Amino acid sequence: MSPKAKPAKEKIEVRAKSNISAADDKKVVKSIANCADDIYRKILAKGYPTMKFPLRSLSNVKYDPKEGYFEIGKQAKTRTLTVNTVKSFAQTLRMMNLSKELIETNDFATKRDAYYQSKNWEEARFDEQPESDTVMDDMEALFAISDVSREQLRFIPEEHGGAVGGELIVHDTDEAGKPLRIDCTKFGSGAYSIPSSNEHLVFETKAKFILVIETAGMFERLNRHAFWRKSNCILVAMGGVPTRATRRFVRRLSDQCKIPVYAFVDCDPYGISNIYRTMKVGSGNAAHINRFFCVPQARFLGVTPQDIIDYKLPTHPLQDVDIKRANDAIKNDPFFQRHKEWRLAIEQLVKMEVRAEQQAFAKHSLNFVMDEYLPRKLKHPEKFLP
Repeated sequence: MSPKAKPAKEKIEVRAKSNISAADDKKVVKSIANCADDIYRKILAKGYPTMKFPLRSLSNVKYDPKEGYFEIGKQAKTRTLTVNTVKSFAQTLRMMNLSKELIETNDFATKRDAYYQSKNWEEARFDEQPESDTVMDDMEALFAISDVSREQLRFIPEEHGGAVGGELIVHDTDEAGKPLRIDCTKFGSGAYSIPSSNEHLVFETKAKFILVIETAGMFERLNRHAFWRKSNCILVAMGGVPTRATRRFVRRLSDQCKIPVYAFVDCDPYGISNIYRTMKVGSGNAAHINRFFCVPQARFLGVTPQDIIDYKLPTHPLQDVDIKRANDAIKNDPFFQRHKEWRLAIEQLVKMEVRAEQQAFAKHSLNFVMDEYLPRKLKHPEKFLP
């Protein structure tokens, strides 16, 4: 943290020379080689090569508040090499080889890049990108048991991370490996953009908390009016369901600097059960890597159903899809089932039959949310929903 800024800089020069450590690269290449060797040996022995993938769904997760995130269960699917699966086997092995080549050349590829690379794979090529995305996800799940993520396989998403403003210094490196010191208070009317891979970043800050914000519009208002200075905080725009890069950045920032995370999202079933829950405990589809990308220490500041009443906010009626999502959360989601406070809040929202957006506070004044609402809420973080 900032009182030890100079010693931290010395560490930065060691840690930030490469985005992914040589040890991580070696581990990933070894995992790929072991998998390929196993398949090769079984073929030589005239056996049936198999690949075993964990089942990625909400039905195959467990939630322990002590761990703080959705953990993958024991259910798995096994893919056996047969006449019918030979193409998917070949595609998976070619994708592994592409990953190995990227590591060896210190390069990376987006999901779209990988799809077009496959056009050179003859009969193993992908016809559409969803096919290559699925194989890439399966490959990540296959190697997750070795603590390998998609980013370590050198595949990055098309979308960038969220935006950041406030009391934060980010230590990065340029293309030549030279240390960079990025001050997130010095972007004028703009903001720092979270890179797709941020394992190498080192942080220093005097901020008291991180405020993650659902909408770009609300982030813009708080950032342009320097709410972060008034409240001594760091602002992070999620832009809807937060990307992997955003979640990893917030998790690493909170862990490294020992500061809490508060979430400020719309009051609707989607904001609560998709955006917030994904940030805090992860999702069923990504249960194999939730331990890296969720933020268990996050708490829900608002907007809550009670806020709608207390602040007499303008609302919109709940749609059928909203009601279904809310009921699904109560009945099927391990996180909401475990926390009585959340069940009561969601039931209250369904009973009210309305939803409210962050911008609804503009009814009182354009800056009401930062002049009145947030300061009041931040005085009592112990009352935030879990």
